[in-house]
Formats: sequence, C-alpha cells, structure tokens
Amino acid sequence: MVNSLNNILQLKGKFESRANAQPPRTPKLPKNAYVTSNHVRILLNQLKDILAYWTQNTVIEGALISVHYKTIVAKSNRLHILLSYPGHFPVDSICGAKFKWEYNKDGQLIQKHVFTHYVLLIAIKKAISILENTADILDYKFNGKIDRACADEIDNKKTFEYRDRIAKTSFLKAIVDCWYVEKFDIDIVNEEIKEESIITIFKTNVKTKDLFNKLGINIFDDRILDDTTVRLNPDEIEILLNKAPYLISMNVTDMNEITKEDIGDEIKKEHISDKIIQSPNNEPIVGVIDTQFNKEVYFNEWVEYRNMLSPDIPLLPEDYYHGTAVTSIIVDGPRGNPQLDDGCGNFRVRHFGVATHGAFSSFAVLRNIRSIIASNRDIKVWNLSLGSNLEIKENSISPEAAELDRIQSEYDVIFIVAGTNKPSEKMKATMKIGAPADSLNSIVVNSVDFNKKAATYSRVGPVLSFFYKPDISYYGGDGVLKEDKIVACKDNCGASFVAGTSFAAPWITRKVAYLIYIMGLSKEVAKALIIDSAAGWQSKDGCSYDIGYGIVPQHINDIIYTKNDEIKFVLTGVADSYETYNYNLPVPTVNNAYPFYARATLAYFPHCNRNQGVDYTNTEMDIHFGRILIEKGKAKVKSIDNNKQGDEGLQAIYEADARKEYRKWDNVKHICEKITSRSRPRKTYETGVWGLSIKTKERLFNRKKDKLPFGVVVTLKEMNGVNRIDDFIKLCNARGWIVNKLDVQNQVNIYAKAEEDISFE
Repeated sequence: MVNSLNNILQLKGKFESRANAQPPRTPKLPKNAYVTSNHVRILLNQLKDILAYWTQNTVIEGALISVHYKTIVAKSNRLHILLSYPGHFPVDSICGAKFKWEYNKDGQLIQKHVFTHYVLLIAIKKAISILENTADILDYKFNGKIDRACADEIDNKKTFEYRDRIAKTSFLKAIVDCWYVEKFDIDIVNEEIKEESIITIFKTNVKTKDLFNKLGINIFDDRILDDTTVRLNPDEIEILLNKAPYLISMNVTDMNEITKEDIGDEIKKEHISDKIIQSPNNEPIVGVIDTQFNKEVYFNEWVEYRNMLSPDIPLLPEDYYHGTAVTSIIVDGPRGNPQLDDGCGNFRVRHFGVATHGAFSSFAVLRNIRSIIASNRDIKVWNLSLGSNLEIKENSISPEAAELDRIQSEYDVIFIVAGTNKPSEKMKATMKIGAPADSLNSIVVNSVDFNKKAATYSRVGPVLSFFYKPDISYYGGDGVLKEDKIVACKDNCGASFVAGTSFAAPWITRKVAYLIYIMGLSKEVAKALIIDSAAGWQSKDGCSYDIGYGIVPQHINDIIYTKNDEIKFVLTGVADSYETYNYNLPVPTVNNAYPFYARATLAYFPHCNRNQGVDYTNTEMDIHFGRILIEKGKAKVKSIDNNKQGDEGLQAIYEADARKEYRKWDNVKHICEKITSRSRPRKTYETGVWGLSIKTKERLFNRKKDKLPFGVVVTLKEMNGVNRIDDFIKLCNARGWIVNKLDVQNQVNIYAKAEEDISFE
C-alpha cells in the first residue's frame, strides 16, 4: 500500500521577517456613523456615578469599570483615550473580558464585548474632563451631532479652534470611543455560590492575601493557585459576595467537580498471559496523568508508576481501573482491538496517579500537574483523560484548561485531552464539554462509534462561544454490544469492554507520540498534521462542535503518507516580527497554469491569559498562502481563502466577520479550496511562484513579543490525478530549499540509533 503513496516532504529554508510598515492612523468613525452630544453626556454621567462609588469604596485602591460595547470590537476599535492616563493606554488596564447577548431594536440577537478595566481614579477624572469638553464642542459647533465627514474634515485641518480646551487628536479619539461604547458600568456577580469553589478575582494593585484580609477572609498559601485564583469555602464566598461582589471575575465549583469516566459494561475475556508482550527496549515514553495503575497487569514492565496521593489515603481496587485501562491502550491497544491497529507499535508509559475513582478536587490536581511536568522534562506527549461533570462557563476558560495552556506554551510538551462524557442522567440532553477539555493548546478528542457517528455520550463546544472544541474525534466505543466497544485491560483478570472519550484520546496520544518521537516532528507540526488528516478537503464550514475538524484516520500511514496525486509538505518557523514570510515556493505548472487544489493547516501554541476572559489568546497568527502577484510594485500573497487581513490600504473587515471567516485569534487555522467538477487550473502570475505569509499580532500593547514557533502543513492535489511530486522536489532544490522525505523506516532507524546505550571501554 505504501508504495502507491507519496512521502510527506519536509521543506527547510529561510523565512524572512519584517515589522509592520503601516503607520498608525487616527481612529475614524465607520461609514454612515454619527455621535450625538446626548450619548456623550450619558456616558459622562455614568462615569461620574462610578467615580463617586469608588471614592467611597477604597478596598482595591482604584476602580473596576466595565466598558460595554455595541458589538464585538477589534483591538483597534477599543478605547483609544478614555480611561487612559499619563504612561498608560486604555488597553493596559484591561483585567477581564466577556461576551453578552442582547436583542437590538430590530429583534436581532447581537453578540457584544464587555471589557473590565482596573484603573486609578485619575483615569476616570481625565475621561470625565474629555467627555465634558467633547459634549460642549458638539453642542456649540455641530448642533449636537457629528458624523464621519465632519470628523474627517477636522482631521484634515492643520488647526483646531478648540485646542485650548482639548487637543484635536484627543477630541477625535473621544468621538470614536463614544461611537463604539454603549455604556460604562460596575458589573457584579449575581449568582448564588453555595459550594466550595475555585474563585478568580480581577487583578488589582493589592496583593491577593492582603485584599482578602481587608475583607475579613484569612487564606493560606496552599489555597492560592496564582495571583488571582483561590479556593474558598461557602462562608468565605458569602463574605466576598456581601462585601465586594464586584471583585469576582469567574468561579467554578471545585470539590466533586472532576471525575474519571465510567468504565462501562465489563465483559471478561479469558485471562491474558503474562508473557503475551515482549519486554520493553528503548521505545518512546508517554506521560499519563490519571487514577492509579495496577502493577499486576500483563504489560506492567512497560509502565513506570508513581502514586502522587498521600500515603495516608487508602486505595480500593476501583481506584486502579480507569487509569490502568487508559494506559493499556497507549502501551498495547491494538492487541485487543485489531480492527484499530494503527501501526504505531508499543509505547512505554510513565503513569502518575493523581486521583481515586470517585470525585476529587480539581484544585489538588492543578497543583500536581505543573510539578509533574517540570520534573519529567524528557516526556513530550501527555495523556489526560480526566474531566468535569460540570459544563464549561460561557465567558471564561476553566482553571484546569488555563494551567494546561500555560504549561504547553512554556514547555515543549503537548497534552491530548478527553472531550468528557455526559453523565448517565443527561444522555438525552445537549451538554457542553467540561474542564479541562476547553484547553486551547491541547488536542481535545471526542468519541465516535464504529459507524463514524458522534457517540451518544459526546458533549459539545464551542469554547468562549468561538473556539472549535473538540479538535478532532476518534473511535471510543458506543452501543450495547461488545463489538461496539473498545477493549482495554484494567486489572490482571482479563479484558474489559469500555466506552468513553477517555478511551478515544489514548489512540490519538499514540499517533502524536509516533509523529514526535519516531518521525522527529515538532509539536506544532504534529498537531497540524493530526488536524489536517481529520479535516481533509473539507473547508472550515465542515467543522462541527461535536466531531471537531473530523475523524483522524486509523492507520499512521494515512497521516505520514499521502495519495500519489497529492504533494504534502510541512514547514516550520518562528514568528518574532509582524510578518514572517517566504515568497519562493515553486509549484509545478502545465501549459502555464497550476493544475492543483490547495489547502493549508497552521498550528501554534500561544501564551494565554485567563484574566482576559473571552480575549484569552495573547497572540494572533494570520495565515496567507497562495500565488505571489505584483501589485503596485510590491509582492503580495493572493491567498487561497481570499484573506485580505493585513493588506495595505483600508480593509473593511469587521471583527465578527474576521473571526467567522478567517478564525481570527484561533490558534488553529485550516484553509481549504473546494474540489468541484467546474474547477480549472489557475493562471500563473509573472513571479511564477507561491508564498506563505504569517502575520502576527499581540493583543496586549505592553506585552513583550515572544519568538513563537509555528507549524504549517500544505497539501496540493493534482486536478487530473497526475503524480507531480518529483517535479516539485526538483523545483524546490533549484530554488534553494532543502527537501527531506519523511521516510518511516529511515526515521525508525534514526530513533533507534539515538536511543542506543553507549558503553565506554
């Protein structure tokens, strides 16, 4: 089978980089927009009330103000001058963000941004002064109303007749701010919290312990996860709600929240011989964080087990079932499931038992995970099949997911996370996924049955009303017959037939481990390859909130090889400037045209900030891939998805449309041309080459830009079924690219050599 397929190619060449050459422009009102002095005075009076409130309430030594916008706003359309003060831009003070949905006057449900700022009182006083002057000028000069044309006229003039009261740029910025802002407010939590919970507060200038002491709440360090996240009991939460409800940014129940997934029906097979599997050699090591591991199973030699719980906690036989079953699939899954043989072989496992079979505290698991990763730096691939019975919050990432995302942006590791199951009593209802399946950097896996339908117990995304989760799906068993289930080993008595996303995730863990350890690929490329293999030639519109981008192919060969009418290659780079690009990708031509369909998948692991709420990812990478054309004397990429974000000149792309059409702020991008019978080869431009451009933007102005690695998988499909890979390789070599065929046997030999023990005489 492999002989009829093409190898994936690894292209190595130089990426160029450049800073953003477009100068900052004075913000402008949208076309046909106008601002009235009446609206400005409404905002002014709201700020006066807020100032009075915070003058009386001095606990946080400043003010929390929620800015409610009329719609979803791009970073460039958020506050420009209001709530600023010397040395501080408005964006610097954002400490929380959420969405809300409201009906407009036409009865349409509109999604809106709400940002919470923590500022000193001087910022409010300055904003009040600006709004007073702005409202007065609107009344005196513009009869209480200013539109885009009038604002542009002011901008084009060299002098501003009211400059003794307010600078021209300040006036124009205030006008634009007032257009986008619906109201200012102080938002408070209005839900009852009666259980021990993990609470996240807004970040202020007061240290967390000092702040709680001011409120009469005494907490110790072992209950503080980070600067803004603490565990509180019901009495302490009641004090917080009574004295400072404005402080609570988000909460999530802690105790009894995280559970393992049910093993399912247990149908025993005959006892498995202890000698059925050979002893391990130098196979790759995968990390598993789960319930405990039974050292009596037939594959025990393959597992290094560490119990992370206190020795004082008694363990029952059930405490070993789930973790052992998950690890059995990673070590030796195809033995009991020959229909799912993936060609990946066996893996060693370092198994960390962090829980028992019942409900347990997610806070305790959170404190464990980071120390586990930090102490086991040799492991790059981790499986986590524990999940919450509770649904994720609409406007916040769970603490568990946030910790996984932080770890993956700081360490060279990747987590494969189970998509969580519905509790038995909610099987007929639609239910959102539970923590930590809302982790954006992780590969989140949902389950399908053997007919490729979403499992009855599957839960759904999205995360933060936008991000696709789960990422992909795989076979996790479903139904009442044993043939419909997954075979796993939970103890030394035989095999069990199980179902759940817990048992779909380990199969993906095996594939990712093969790609990273054996094939030598980066975690960025491995994630992109997995998602690309699931998505295939379907566009982003084919992605769903229960299946994700699709079902990953069963055999590893279907991921690391491609059809003989396709050319698949991977590229890696590091973004450290606004644009990282290469305009030197040769694509074979026939009769001066390109007879190819194209698709590309980008993956990267951004730093994330839970305190920013729905604006969770700090970095945006925008992918442009396609032919290079010369326009106005400059080279540019004509992207296959018609993406014009970042192009020179004014591009009227609204934030909501950019998120929908181009997945703006998503850390996975999949762009794909549709395959139709009407497609014709594309004409060649004068350059005769294609290009890849990654435009990188930081959400926070005051954040230092990191060198952020990315991985891209590109597939070219020949329209007439012709194999043109040799032509492509020759063209790449002629253009200075180093082309490496990802040959499986060669990579296996390289891995084996690298893992050999060397003895010195």
